[in-house]
Amino acid sequence: MGALMLQGTGSDVGKSVLVAGLCRALANRGLSVRPFKPQNMSNNAAVTEDGGEIGRAQALQAIACRVPPHTDMNPVLLKPQADRTSQLIVHGKVRGTLGSGNFRAARGALLDEVLASYRRLRSACDLVVVEGAGSPAEINLRAGDIANMGFARAAGVPVVLVGDIDRGGVIAAIVGTRAVIAPDDAAMIRGFIINKFRGDPALFEDGYRAIQDRAGWRGYGVVPWLAATVRLPSEDAVVLDRSARPRGGRHIVACPILPRISNFDDLDPLKLEPEVELVMVPPGTPIPGDAALVVLPGSKATIADLAFLGAQGWDIDILAHRRRGGMILGLCGGYQMLGRSVADPLGIEGPPGTVEGLGLLDVATRLSPAKMLRTASGTALGAPVHGYEMHMGETDGPDAAQPFALLDETGADGAISADGRVIGTYLHGLLASPDLRGVLLQRFGAIGSGRDHAADVDAALDEIALELERHLDIDALLTLAMTAEPIAP
Repeated sequence: MGALMLQGTGSDVGKSVLVAGLCRALANRGLSVRPFKPQNMSNNAAVTEDGGEIGRAQALQAIACRVPPHTDMNPVLLKPQADRTSQLIVHGKVRGTLGSGNFRAARGALLDEVLASYRRLRSACDLVVVEGAGSPAEINLRAGDIANMGFARAAGVPVVLVGDIDRGGVIAAIVGTRAVIAPDDAAMIRGFIINKFRGDPALFEDGYRAIQDRAGWRGYGVVPWLAATVRLPSEDAVVLDRSARPRGGRHIVACPILPRISNFDDLDPLKLEPEVELVMVPPGTPIPGDAALVVLPGSKATIADLAFLGAQGWDIDILAHRRRGGMILGLCGGYQMLGRSVADPLGIEGPPGTVEGLGLLDVATRLSPAKMLRTASGTALGAPVHGYEMHMGETDGPDAAQPFALLDETGADGAISADGRVIGTYLHGLLASPDLRGVLLQRFGAIGSGRDHAADVDAALDEIALELERHLDIDALLTLAMTAEPIAP
């Protein structure tokens, strides 16, 4: 049939959720749909069935389409690992590191590979729903762009611009985008969507008409604030400080927000638990002294985040928590931090060297250039577990003789301290397994709900799809998608 691209007036305007919702709405209509994001920048990633990694948002969008995630859905992924460098992932595999000096040239050279992925997806389904990145109004990034108008024009895909009314200034954001982008880019935009509206849409009718008159684009609808969005995995760390508000649960689970935190959606299933209060601890704030469990999350740069943890005084908080008999769970990079040391002899994360860890597990880590990417299942703490591995490095030592998990294909994973209060594992996604989550909660006196996180996410996608059917002109969007240029033979 065709393709449609949603771009935004800025970051965090809700593009990812709208694409997921549209994918589910169209799949519910019986269409074969695929998500696509030419270039993503995120440390929240997922492992695909074809053995690579893509942005977490595209994995969620694949779930919305009811298809397995594939590397073609996000051919270029940038994973920030320092202030000015990012790991470059192409078609799911590490291809090197990009710095501020070579970013634009390297990015522009990837357009052919992006288009190849798009064509493969397009030939395998009825409709491709494409998500842009950031905003086309960032005209300083236009040269070599493959994420927004550079892709849209090369692929001939019509664009609908998404504006976030909740942050204010949506009229200026949409009309201003029209004013600053080049005429040939503006010609690709065929309409707009107002997102995150609270209250009576009738109050915005004059503003809606003003946008149509001033920008010359038609509106495709006003989407209300979608309550079900909070039950979906978040992709961007910018939302962490508001992702988990205290609810009065009897047992606090605290997680420090590290600068290069990754795969923090590992903790989302804890939001299902009424007896748990998930506290994401921002910099400058101590880890709560009454926490039952402290989670050290994944990190894209273990050594740098370990140093940051110490600079914040969080290492002192964690050691005090341990002395009080509290539990500690380290996930991937967090697992590496719990050991005696982290060695980086090849300078993968920065200057070669070895740093001391927290010393709470009798293990040591050696970073290596080979990246482990695989799905995994088995048992952990006596309960079934399903998840995935995504890490660079190997960890071993005496505490690994008491592993956290026994995986079906690879055997032992992780380590547990002699008293069972400190746990480390390379397994992401483990808390989504309801039986294992219940066993873990029991260790600090909480009773698990047994709720199925995957089923909860799926139900949320259906709720969002229904809202989009009510508030968007999806028939007109389908007609627009038909104007996409035919794919090359």
